[in-house]
Amino acid sequence: QVQLVESGGDLVQPGGSLRLSCAASGVNLEYYSMAWFRQAPGKDREAVSCISSSDDSPWHLYSVLGRFTISRDIARKMVYLQMNSLKPEDTGVYYCAADLGIGSCSTRNYEHWGQGTQVTVSS
Repeated sequence: QVQLVESGGDLVQPGGSLRLSCAASGVNLEYYSMAWFRQAPGKDREAVSCISSSDDSPWHLYSVLGRFTISRDIARKMVYLQMNSLKPEDTGVYYCAADLGIGSCSTRNYEHWGQGTQVTVSS
């Protein structure tokens, strides 16, 4: 059974940094695409960053390019999202997602989801 547990969300000032973590169980990250999504109040959920199973080429939403970095530790079954230069518009609930299979990580329907962790960027 696949289980994803996020942590690391917090209240941070604009310009600050956070590192989100996703602990995955029941998966082998070598065979799963992993992604971070976020949902701001009153808005649809959107993909922020992802990394495919076949290689380490990550994808990032244009608005977070150069500020956010996704990474994974296959042995520890952990996925991370390093977020720097945070802006108020980055506020939202951040979800970790996993999907079995090869191919692009940015154009797939993710099957497994965590419960989310709240990120609030405010002064």
